[in-house]
Amino acid sequence: MILASRNVIEGPSRAPHRAMFKAMGLKDEDLEKPIVGVSSTCNEATPCNLHLGKLAQSAKEGVKDSGCTPREFTSIAVSDGIAMGHEGMKASLVSREVIADSIEIMMRAHQYDALVGISGCDKSLPGTLMAMARLNLPSIFVYGGTILPGIWNGKDVTIQDVYEAVGSYETGSMSLSQLISLENVACPSAGSCAGMYTANTMASIGEAIGMSLPGSASPFAESERRQQVCYDTGKAIYNLIENNILPSDIMTFEAFENAIAMANAIGGSTNAVLHILAIAREVGVKLKMNDFERVRRRTPHIANMRPGGLYVMADLDKIGGIPIILKKLLEKGLFHGNVTTVTGNTVRKNIESLPFAEAESQDIVKPIENPIHTQGVLRILYGSLAPEGAVLKIAGVTNNKFIGKAKVFDAEEDAFKAISNRRIVQGDVVVIRYEGPKGGPGMREMLAVTAALVGQGLGEKVAMVTDGRFSGATRGFMIGHVSPEAMVGGPISLVKDHDQIAIDTLKGKVDLMISKTELNKRKKKWKPIKPHYRRGAIAKYSSLVRSASDGAVTVAL
Repeated sequence: MILASRNVIEGPSRAPHRAMFKAMGLKDEDLEKPIVGVSSTCNEATPCNLHLGKLAQSAKEGVKDSGCTPREFTSIAVSDGIAMGHEGMKASLVSREVIADSIEIMMRAHQYDALVGISGCDKSLPGTLMAMARLNLPSIFVYGGTILPGIWNGKDVTIQDVYEAVGSYETGSMSLSQLISLENVACPSAGSCAGMYTANTMASIGEAIGMSLPGSASPFAESERRQQVCYDTGKAIYNLIENNILPSDIMTFEAFENAIAMANAIGGSTNAVLHILAIAREVGVKLKMNDFERVRRRTPHIANMRPGGLYVMADLDKIGGIPIILKKLLEKGLFHGNVTTVTGNTVRKNIESLPFAEAESQDIVKPIENPIHTQGVLRILYGSLAPEGAVLKIAGVTNNKFIGKAKVFDAEEDAFKAISNRRIVQGDVVVIRYEGPKGGPGMREMLAVTAALVGQGLGEKVAMVTDGRFSGATRGFMIGHVSPEAMVGGPISLVKDHDQIAIDTLKGKVDLMISKTELNKRKKKWKPIKPHYRRGAIAKYSSLVRSASDGAVTVAL
């Protein structure tokens, strides 16, 4: 067992280092053990992360009981819900890189031997997994858990309902008092947003890819089971250290295919495409956009989850959680069962060891033979408007084709103002550009604009195309991640008002319906907009970030 911490602990020359540890209450016998970093993204910025400090204590107890010494530290985390719809969302995707970087820096600086990473809100999950992939030290990821749904007028509600209610209020179909009463009950506790939005999607992927303990994704945030999951995660870390099981042993190409299959089977967030690409890059797996489409076509959509379906993560937990879906996919040969996981066993052995008592009559997870969709929901589109690809979540989309006239906006705020003023009408294709990784910068999510359209009753009657992103709670004919982005002169930068745009989900096409001659003429006249930021973290990000088709990762070289 090779321990990096010995670089800090052993020998007379390390007496000053040991003195620093002893100032924090550690004894020689503590320093003789493997030292495990326990990172969390705990803060008071968001209910998703509010409780993570308590969960870290449970994980530390597990680490101690495994025979290791825990050292706790924290990273930043952005609340996507609170950052949504204004300048703050530019910081969201940037935070994913900062989280990965900060965990890496803490682990490298202090030469910890292994990592237990706890996170809750959208970007903190992939950020933590990216750090684990990059460091390639024994690591286990654990999710902070989902929030419970609120109850309003006798029905389960989530933050998605509040965003869509804003559009309903603007049309006059909901009163201000109704909106406020919904606002008051939609988020009743700590935990990440309740539906199969980005956080719950990435938690499910963490389990599917093998970096989390089986069954750990679904217990809700403030439950005793969530505390137990964190303890068990800490307890499990020693086995990885002892047997030198590394993230690169777990996160193989086949494991990433499992992650893609899971994202499609659960009807997950479009953000999964971006994050899976980024994690793969960190661990050195060459994953491409085409791999997503190949796996999607063979994977049925079987989980009836919000926003396209009816249920939330707490409902899935009641019938067995993510292992139910893994079991169904494994039985039909749609999942690689022989890949290694953080238990030291394969996915197949993990599933075989779990007790299953699935309810006979339930509508949450469908049989493989009778799925919601015969193919997965995260459709990769190409075409003259997106030569390097774009992403559409087809769950809840009833039409296969859409042809409409463009209404073009160079910023999300301008589009939201137009929607609020009822300037978007049936048949429009709302084009929002210069919101990509470089152009935004930060590739903002646009739940405010998409939810407003749904609230106005236009969800299936208009389309949206953007080089930005969408929230996991977005639904409708909304195409994001258009690459190349406008800031680097991608075709989306050349669209004009009233241009015709054609979308065909069956053929996987999104096309700008103008001639090549006209397109080339516009290219010659095009100039990028001035950068929005000249200094600071977001400016640094803009200078380093790659295309969304590469996961929007930052690369120094």
